[in-house]
Amino acid sequence: MKKNAEFEHVLRYFDEDGDGNVSPTELRHKLRVMGEELLLKEVEMAIEAMDSDGDGYLSLEDLICLMEEGGEEQKLKDLREAFEMYDSENCGFITPKSLKRMLKKMGESKSIDECKAMIKHFDLNGDGLLSFDEFTVMMQ
Repeated sequence: MKKNAEFEHVLRYFDEDGDGNVSPTELRHKLRVMGEELLLKEVEMAIEAMDSDGDGYLSLEDLICLMEEGGEEQKLKDLREAFEMYDSENCGFITPKSLKRMLKKMGESKSIDECKAMIKHFDLNGDGLLSFDEFTVMMQ
């Protein structure tokens, strides 16, 4: 099977209404079928990070970009955007407070102590904050 045909097959699997795009609801439903339970907000954020034209849907082009190797620059850009969403204080780090705030936006309530514990798990230099490099390691 040619590479583009493979991507089209994957797109058709996720595209339940056949409109040529994958909506957040379609993606969430198919991920649920595959055993992944995500909040709609989490799926919307994932699509937003991969959506090249800003229409709120994944197109065939977005899917190809996502699945092809050599998309390291795009992956790094997507990681940077995600990091900046968590770095709501614009200090260059994810703090327990900014993590708590972002998790709350996604519908998950965590205490400051729980956020500190989450950060500690990936805090390689022990400063109580997540740098972009530490965030990148966490997301791998």
